[in-house]
Amino acid sequence: MNFPLYIAKRYLFSKSSSNAINIMTLIASGGVIIASAALFIVLSVFAGLKDYSLQFSSFVDPDLKLLPSEGKSFILTDEDKIKLSNIKGIVSFSEVIEERIIIKSENKNLLASLKGVDPNYLNVTQIDSMVSKGYWLAPNSNEVVSGWGISHNLSFGILDFRTALSLYVPKPGKGQISSIKGAYNAVYVNNVGLFDINEELNDKYIFSDISLAKQLLNYKDNQISALELKTHPKANEEDIRNAIDANFKNRFIIKNREQLNDALFKMLNTENLAIYLIFTLVIIIALFNVIGAIIMMILDKKKSLNTLFNLGTEPKTIKSIFFWQGSLMTIISGIVGIVIGLLIVFFQQQFELIMLAPDLPYPVRLKMFNVFLVLITIFGLGIIASRLASQRITKTLIQA
Repeated sequence: MNFPLYIAKRYLFSKSSSNAINIMTLIASGGVIIASAALFIVLSVFAGLKDYSLQFSSFVDPDLKLLPSEGKSFILTDEDKIKLSNIKGIVSFSEVIEERIIIKSENKNLLASLKGVDPNYLNVTQIDSMVSKGYWLAPNSNEVVSGWGISHNLSFGILDFRTALSLYVPKPGKGQISSIKGAYNAVYVNNVGLFDINEELNDKYIFSDISLAKQLLNYKDNQISALELKTHPKANEEDIRNAIDANFKNRFIIKNREQLNDALFKMLNTENLAIYLIFTLVIIIALFNVIGAIIMMILDKKKSLNTLFNLGTEPKTIKSIFFWQGSLMTIISGIVGIVIGLLIVFFQQQFELIMLAPDLPYPVRLKMFNVFLVLITIFGLGIIASRLASQRITKTLIQA
């Protein structure tokens, strides 16, 4: 057996003659346990928040979206549709037109995003399930479905025939726009439903049939601004991207759901990194207690160390004893902390112990990556702390 490791285990699991050292060892171990559990729980919470945010975007954003590499729109031919249908892993696709427009309701105007969709759009997203009042629009009609925020700001409801609701978009051309008349394309619409997803989307989108969007923007029959794809859950995204590139030769920019919400995910990732660094600092502070406990143990075991030295043990080997002791203390404490963190996250998932709202449990997600990240952080910092503490041992100290 490795001699330093054997002695280190004896020192770690046996009580010291001094109660103060025993208490300090327990405090040091408890600090690492709490810090590692807290780091794992916080990382799991941020993973849950990320999934929670992605869940909302899934009602509007597809699995993959194809945008033109040049310009704002492109022509989609029947041959292109056949090519797309033949790509393995694509379950369904929808043609969409998206453009910034002005919504006018009586004397109120609002800038929003019009999204013209075809009937297949409901096979790609779940937006119809978020219509909380009214119903989803009918194909080839002047019906629209707007967000609650737009409805509130412009003071209109559903099937409100007394309130004239119109959509405007500037006509292509040059020069200053002096008046709405003649400078804008306009259509009159009837709002038949209100969706409620989140504040940002409720204030941003109004949906119409794609034929109405083409009419408003003077698009050709086969002219669209994007293609939205639903992929098979077990399909490999990279394989689908490669197949699209092979069939369409740099015609499209391909974005997944996370890339479509890059600002949101950059914010979440930045916050996640900041929290990780803050809690790593907490772990470093907790490891100062480990360093202190090891140094106190060295002073308490001076007679034993002197005996080992006189029996022929080299100072280097004696340093290894306390290096292993500190490392084992940190590793065991870190594993216990992660187990506690796992149990807390599991119970939150199963029993919804903490609520954000009466009907909304605090989102958490178990990720093996977070387990490994916390273990590596604890082990790495623990080894450094143990190395620093063991360097206090010198030949002079042993013989004193």
